[in-house]
Amino acid sequence: MRRKDIIIYILLTIVVLGLMILGLFLGSVDIRSFDENSLYIIKHLRLPRVIMSVLSGAGLAVCGAAYQAIFRNPLSDPYTLGISSGAALGASIAIVLGLDVFFFSIGGFAFLFALLTVWIIIRIASVGNRLHITTLLLAGISINFLIAAIISIIMVVNQDSMDKIIFWTMGSLSGSKFSDIAIVLPFVLIGIVIIRIYARELNALLTGNDTARSLGVNVEKTKKIILFFSTLMIGVIVSYCGVIGFVGLIVPHIIRLLVGSDNRKIIPFSIFGGIIFMLVADIISRVAIAPSELPIGSVTAVVGAPFFIYLLYNAKKKLNQ
Repeated sequence: MRRKDIIIYILLTIVVLGLMILGLFLGSVDIRSFDENSLYIIKHLRLPRVIMSVLSGAGLAVCGAAYQAIFRNPLSDPYTLGISSGAALGASIAIVLGLDVFFFSIGGFAFLFALLTVWIIIRIASVGNRLHITTLLLAGISINFLIAAIISIIMVVNQDSMDKIIFWTMGSLSGSKFSDIAIVLPFVLIGIVIIRIYARELNALLTGNDTARSLGVNVEKTKKIILFFSTLMIGVIVSYCGVIGFVGLIVPHIIRLLVGSDNRKIIPFSIFGGIIFMLVADIISRVAIAPSELPIGSVTAVVGAPFFIYLLYNAKKKLNQ
């Protein structure tokens, strides 16, 4: 690792720690002293929320980087491809069935439906052994609309569960607990480590499947492993945080502009970028209309949707050149 990279990592760590501390003190209740009530709010309400912001931000950003490498498309991320929505649909079905008291029911349903969504999108966008990039994006957008319609029907038919389902579709970190973190942490850590181990293979995939095979990469195996662990992370994060969009789109794209296309750098820098993005979004969600709170998914969408339009516009300009 170069000295310059070490210095950047140190600076990013300082920024992350500063935002985490800021997140402990900002919110609907001002923390101006360390009395008993303030300490309770910091320890039991805001600390687990801050930690969940770190985990979800890192996980979603790394998943986005992995998807963009596998599909060779900077517009790919768990949200735009409909995978996060698929996980939310699975969680919604688990809630309606009364299984929301068991994590492995919600998490299992979220993971299975996210995996099913990935499979459907790939099947739709595949032409022989190749993925058609435009069809991939259109399939993801179509799946998003379809799932949103299904979730709306589920809410209308099961109005008793409407509040819980809305939580999943809008995204929120307000209910985070240490017991939740204990479950999310290992899945995110394992997923990130596995994806980082396959960084060289992801670099090879960017050159095309045939070239990657000539470099000794087992293309299908690599794709299956990366998709499995990425989707597992998404399923777990959605199970506890709901649908938080565009983190996996914005962060890896900006990181790629700053450090180049080497996934050995993109993945670790995306971890920091995702954490910073999520911590800032969570702080904004708490203070923007205090003492009320904005859904964090809405905050990320306000930034992410225009960014997505900008990327589409740039892609169109390149095609016209």
